[in-house]
Amino acid sequence: MFVILFYDFGEKRVGRALKTCRKYLTWVQNSVFEGEITESNLKKLKYELVAKMDKEVDSLIIYTFANMKYSNKEVIGIEKNPQSLFL
Repeated sequence: MFVILFYDFGEKRVGRALKTCRKYLTWVQNSVFEGEITESNLKKLKYELVAKMDKEVDSLIIYTFANMKYSNKEVIGIEKNPQSLFL
């Protein structure tokens, strides 16, 4: 499945959230990640992030897609983490 994840964590926890997300997904922009992920790895990712967050002040939003067949990604302005293809 394809996932787009956004988080808004407090200053003391944001670094740990960033490190956790980078284990599973590709960093796109400040606190935004995307990528292909298995269902089991998504469960692990959620478990790890929920353990690091303060539910009273932090938030986590995850969009999941079965596939990207009908999707289009448009970046206007600078792309923070451009994807590169290796052959």
